[in-house]
Amino acid sequence: MINFNQLRVFYHAARYENFTMAAEKLFITQPAITAQIKLFEEHCNLKLFKKKGRKIYLTDEGKILYDYARQVFDYEKEIDDVIEDLHALKRGMLRLGTTKTYARYFMPFMMTSFHETYPQVKIHLDEGSSQAMTLSLLEIKNEVAVIAKAVDHPDVHFIPFSQEELVFILSPEHPLAVKKAVSFKDLKNEPIIMKEIGSGTRKLVDGLFEKNGIIPSILMETSNTEFIKQLVQRGDGLSFVVREAVARELQEGKLATVPIEGKKIYLDVSIAYLKGQRLSPSAQAFLDILAEMAPKKGQDQGIRAIMAKVLDQWK
Repeated sequence: MINFNQLRVFYHAARYENFTMAAEKLFITQPAITAQIKLFEEHCNLKLFKKKGRKIYLTDEGKILYDYARQVFDYEKEIDDVIEDLHALKRGMLRLGTTKTYARYFMPFMMTSFHETYPQVKIHLDEGSSQAMTLSLLEIKNEVAVIAKAVDHPDVHFIPFSQEELVFILSPEHPLAVKKAVSFKDLKNEPIIMKEIGSGTRKLVDGLFEKNGIIPSILMETSNTEFIKQLVQRGDGLSFVVREAVARELQEGKLATVPIEGKKIYLDVSIAYLKGQRLSPSAQAFLDILAEMAPKKGQDQGIRAIMAKVLDQWK
């Protein structure tokens, strides 16, 4: 096994064909250079230098070995450059997980913002239920996730990020659409189209039905919000979704929403990452940007407000 300290001494001595200069470059004494070269020659069982007067010369064997040593230390310089680039975010990979709603309505905007600041960092975006994205952190598939806190885990740290209003949607032709407000009792026998188990929305809606002592009549479970909107628009069922996901359909009158009696319903969205794990420079930079974007107390907490705030800062 080659001793890399000895190889480094040989490389500098061979490069300058001068033990004194090699000692200066390596910040050691000339006798130390001489001793290391002797040990290296003994290890190789080869004569690598010849001396004539005060000058030293590489032997043919030394020249051959120097060509390989030069490649090794050229690569070392490249590795140092790569490490520096990674710290400076001139290269790297950002692995994110998020829900389908955030993937569609927020992440394109967020990734554009990040990419403008760090154009050389590649982004891998994974999407799924909040529970699935929490699992992706535990399996080291993603470093950061923007999700609802659908499941607690002692190894995952959750930082509150935003609150998205959850709205009850129905067809404009549905009898309940004319009411000023509905209660969960009004929904007792209505077909409900639910988000999949593991989503933050599902956990919140299940809890609301349970709190009101109502067992929902579940027509279907799906992770596809677009599919939910189509079914509700056709009058096949009712559902609960994040307002931002149906803003256009509500504005165009394709869907209707009626307030649920009591307070508005909000889905808490968090930034999640593993406890006790040092984040990569790209993940830490993304986290810092999200922290800057996070609404302050008393401000509107939703996606649209966050985007408007950032756009206003850009102007």
